[in-house]
Amino acid sequence: DDGLTRREREVAHLIADGRSNREIAAVLVVTERTVEGHVSNILGKLGFHSRTQISAWVATNARLGD
Repeated sequence: DDGLTRREREVAHLIADGRSNREIAAVLVVTERTVEGHVSNILGKLGFHSRTQISAWVATNARLGD
């Protein structure tokens, strides 16, 4: 279990698609600040320091539908 919520996994997939926080906010119809919070949570929960690490993790591990 990766410990991520469904929304955090959704954000991780959008990061892996190369979307900016602003673009993710528009897709999810939330504020950029909300996206920043999700990104921060993802980084913390996975022990990562960059969006690149999130993208690599999505490519090998992430499940969106859980």
